[in-house]
Amino acid sequence: MAEFKVDGMSCQHCVAAVTRSIHEIDAAAQVQVDLEHGRVVVVSTEGIDALKEAIDEAGYTVISANAA
Repeated sequence: MAEFKVDGMSCQHCVAAVTRSIHEIDAAAQVQVDLEHGRVVVVSTEGIDALKEAIDEAGYTVISANAA
């Protein structure tokens, strides 16, 4: 599991864009987006760097990333 603090997410389009980008690298990933707190939690077999890159490619800025 990885948790990311992400800047720039404000609507359901943002949720869909982040989720879609992560699913492009891991179709089985579980993605939870918390718009209020700017947090994305991902359960995936992909590494934290690959997940961060996917969020970046969706157009959002990862402020911090923690593996749990």
